[in-house]
Amino acid sequence: MVQTPVYMDNHATTPVDPRVLEVMLPYFTEKFGNAASRSHTFGWESEAAVDLAREQIARLIHASSPREIVFTSGATESDNLAIKGVAESYRDKGNHVITCVTEHKAVLDCCKSLEKRGCQVTYLPVDRDGLVSMNRLREAITDKTILISIMAANNEIGTIEPIKEIGQFAHEQGILFHTDATQAVGKIPLNVEQMGIDLLSLTAHKMYGPKGIGALYVRAAKPRVRLRPMIDGGGHERGMRSGTLNVPGIVGLGKSCEIAQKEMAAEAERLTSLRERLKKKISDQLEEVYVNGHPTKRLPGNMNMSFAYVEGESLLMALKEIAVSTGSACTSASLEPSHVLRAIGVEEELAHTSIRFGLGRFNTEEEVDYTVRRVVEEIRRLRELSPLYKARKAKRHGRQQTESKLPERVS
Repeated sequence: MVQTPVYMDNHATTPVDPRVLEVMLPYFTEKFGNAASRSHTFGWESEAAVDLAREQIARLIHASSPREIVFTSGATESDNLAIKGVAESYRDKGNHVITCVTEHKAVLDCCKSLEKRGCQVTYLPVDRDGLVSMNRLREAITDKTILISIMAANNEIGTIEPIKEIGQFAHEQGILFHTDATQAVGKIPLNVEQMGIDLLSLTAHKMYGPKGIGALYVRAAKPRVRLRPMIDGGGHERGMRSGTLNVPGIVGLGKSCEIAQKEMAAEAERLTSLRERLKKKISDQLEEVYVNGHPTKRLPGNMNMSFAYVEGESLLMALKEIAVSTGSACTSASLEPSHVLRAIGVEEELAHTSIRFGLGRFNTEEEVDYTVRRVVEEIRRLRELSPLYKARKAKRHGRQQTESKLPERVS
């Protein structure tokens, strides 16, 4: 018996792992010191916990030093600090930034803000699978290019970008490389040294940690990255991000990274199996189902599917006991299809039918089978209510009847 509601929206956020919560709790009560208080044991205790978390994060992404980890409020702040910080610090070298059309709004809106300040931004297109073309990237480089910002894995369609090739190319050109790795950290292996990553954004709540805490990896050497801070104050985080550190959150983020490092491979294998089970069972029972994103180069727990002749919003309303998300975003005036789906060439009508399934650590095979059953039931019900689907069925039935009346072909 499956307990409802079933949560399958792990790209939006994840539940806190009980092991993470356990290590966080003491830092709300008896270990409450300010990590910047250097004159007593309460502060020393908190500072030691923060230092441990830096080490745990650094180990997960293979940073050369824990000092390269700068704590922020989350990935959105990390993205802003990385992109705007580079634009301000390297203004004397150039004003050109390269990014991608399928980036998260935290990156896209940041780049739009830079454009208003006089920066030039190139938004690279992607192919049908959501992959950036290395040839397009090479063509976009100018002598004013100071930063390339390409996400490690897409939050909607799960496509994993060729980060290593991009990083190596950026370093050959003497250009800094930032990646929004919000969805990728803790789910797929990342090595900032081998991949040539200079700046990397991450957040705890996408990897079974608490909300409101994130980090930015900032390369300290070869090259040393300079950033203009966005928040001024007490000079915390080596002057890059002032503000009293969220010690309980930082402890939770560190523990999340430690768990991910130990369990990532086994977890990825299990989630990939669940993902393929979901896809096969749905595809075997329904016609005109389309998978969005790369068939294999995708996050283990991501499955984004479009169901022809069904409104995504209607399906979400019908599946009240299952938490999934639609590829469409509600605006104040109209329902607009996802910018990611538009970018990979999904027709607007089909883009409105997209559903993102985000499988996670605590999902089970029974929950997948329950979700499949309910999705199939509701798709069939909604299609029977669709005039377009009825017309298509009638047309196909008429064609079959015509073909059956044709004289048998004699060879």
